Amino acid sequence: MNNPEAERRADSPPSTQAEQSPSASPGLQMAAASATDGAAAAALRSVIQRVNQAAERAGRAPDRIRVVAVSKTKPVPLLRQVYDAGHRCFGENYVQEIVEKAPQLPEDIEWHFIGNLQSNKVKTLLTGVPNLAMVETVDDEKYELPNLEFCGLMTIGMPDYTSTPDNFKTLAICRNKVCEALGIAEEQCELSMGMSGDFELAIEMGSTNVRIGSTIFGAREYPKKQ
Repeated sequence: MNNPEAERRADSPPSTQAEQSPSASPGLQMAAASATDGAAAAALRSVIQRVNQAAERAGRAPDRIRVVAVSKTKPVPLLRQVYDAGHRCFGENYVQEIVEKAPQLPEDIEWHFIGNLQSNKVKTLLTGVPNLAMVETVDDEKYELPNLEFCGLMTIGMPDYTSTPDNFKTLAICRNKVCEALGIAEEQCELSMGMSGDFELAIEMGSTNVRIGSTIFGAREYPKKQ
């Protein structure tokens, strides 16, 4: 089942608000490779190369694609490694993680929150992460909040991750119908679509944001249940 959700941009003071479009995506600006690069930095470079190739196959400009590096469960030093490689766009799934990590990292990072945002955590998120750029999952209760501005859809493909061109095409059509209903241009409505296992196909089908976690940071580590 396709699962499109509203994506919202956080409204913050001019000094911290990330007003970049995908064409100015910090995710595609890479520092020169270094002999001291760690595994995450090397993986990021590989992802960026694959993004560029997928965009070229689709006849799209690579700098129109934003790579959101999703670091769920990973420690700050690993994020710093990716930051030092030139990446500036990071995402988290949990409010507690993003509010703990953000203050420990440079302020020029563009943070995306892509988890389930509960109403009682909205203030914590918006005040705890001044450089928050995007909230990619919201529910009806938050649609009227003045600090959030609609900017596109976050979508998830088939539950078994067997994404196909038709699957992603359906999601892209959904975005187009939303634009028509709201009376906005398609280029003004972002489409967050594609993750580690299928981001190249998603780009070929029109994604503007790809959410990459384990391919950059490695398998996620969860506490073992006692």
